[in-house]
Parts: sequence; structure tokens; C-alpha cells
Amino acid sequence: MVESIKSLFTRDLNKLKTEIESYQSEEIIWKIDKNILNSAGNLTLHLVGNISHFIGAILGETGYVRNRELEFSLKDIPRQELILQIEKTIEVVNSSVEKLSEEDLKKEYPLEPLGYTMTTEYFLIHLIGHLEYHLGQINYHRRLLDI
Repeated sequence: MVESIKSLFTRDLNKLKTEIESYQSEEIIWKIDKNILNSAGNLTLHLVGNISHFIGAILGETGYVRNRELEFSLKDIPRQELILQIEKTIEVVNSSVEKLSEEDLKKEYPLEPLGYTMTTEYFLIHLIGHLEYHLGQINYHRRLLDI
């Protein structure tokens, strides 16, 4: 299960990197329009912050300190910086998750971010779903606005 989790996060974070690289116009990464309330840039910062906190800081003890408000308020971070943050997040996921045993996955996750107790395995699967949800939003954002 540990290898599967690492593989899925790596796969989808690399897809996120490809999405950000695929924007023809770097400015569009930060565009919002009509009912699109979050830019691809802010969703990227949110994903990096979320994963760096819940996997890196909590499970990997990286010392990362999350500022969730900045994930949605920062603007115009250069594309290359977003890509570097994604690449660093891949490293954090892999180094944090590879420390876990199959027994660790069955243990209770140290926090209750969803409002109830759950195993670490359950929460990691939830985080993969969260990543994929926002990855799909970013894909649509790019295809709708980067024209």
C-alpha cells in the first residue's frame, strides 16, 4: 500500500506540473472569470500547502508550517516557482510516506481534519481524491480560459 500511495501522489503531482507547464500564457494561471472563483495558481498553492502540511509536517515531521489563507490570497507567483514547489512536494510525499510501515497505515491519523477519527491509510486515500478533484478543476480552468 505504501508504494501505491507514493505512486499515485507522484503520478498526479506530475500531472499538476504538466497542467501548469501547459498554459500558453503565464498570466492566465492566475485568472478568475465569472463563476470560476479560484485560479489555477491558487489551487496549486492550496494543493502544495495541503499535502506539505498533512503528509510532510504531520507524518514526515518536516517542520513545514502552513498558511492556508495565503494559498488563496497570493497572486502572480512565477510559473517556475509553482513548478519548483510541486517538485518539492513530490519529494516530501515520497520521503514521508516511505517511512511508514503497513502497520502505521492502520493506525489512527494524529489529527481529525475531516471532523472524525480515521486511519492514516484512509486519510491518505482522501488526500489523493482531494488532489485529483482540484487537478480536474485546473484542467478545465486551462481549457476554458487559456485560449
